Amino acid sequence: MGLVEVEQTALPGIGLRHDFTTRKGQRVGLVSYRTGRRDLVIYDKDDPDAVCHTVRLNDEEADALAELLGAPRIVARLNQLHQQVEGLVSVQLPIPADSPYAGRPMGDARVRTRTSASIVAVVRGGQVFASPGPDFVFGAGDVVVVVGSEDSTGEVADILVQG
Repeated sequence: MGLVEVEQTALPGIGLRHDFTTRKGQRVGLVSYRTGRRDLVIYDKDDPDAVCHTVRLNDEEADALAELLGAPRIVARLNQLHQQVEGLVSVQLPIPADSPYAGRPMGDARVRTRTSASIVAVVRGGQVFASPGPDFVFGAGDVVVVVGSEDSTGEVADILVQG
């Protein structure tokens, strides 16, 4: 299975456009506007610069689509990894509203230092943030994807709830 090359194009004053071409040659894109609006675009097969169909997505629709496409994909890849590495588990941990880390940067939790487990993604409203850095700010309701041993991922759960 080959990697799909995603092209990112800055749209000055508008936002960002991400495009890729499917194996069958269909070009697909997502325009993310600075206003928060998102358009899923399908390009004309005969003219890759011409859009033949646009689907405007509101926040809830974009979240639903991202969740359908993103989070299960990450979990599936992690499950494949588990089959290859004995003792490795991944868990999805919610950030409760009363978590001491809600509204704080991920680095404040010092998860890897304290547990040896790694946070490999955060899912927020259906959007997947893969490999978030220490400056990534957790929000209440985020779902954190953690990889490590069974014990270390349990420790991360305790940290995110109790501090």
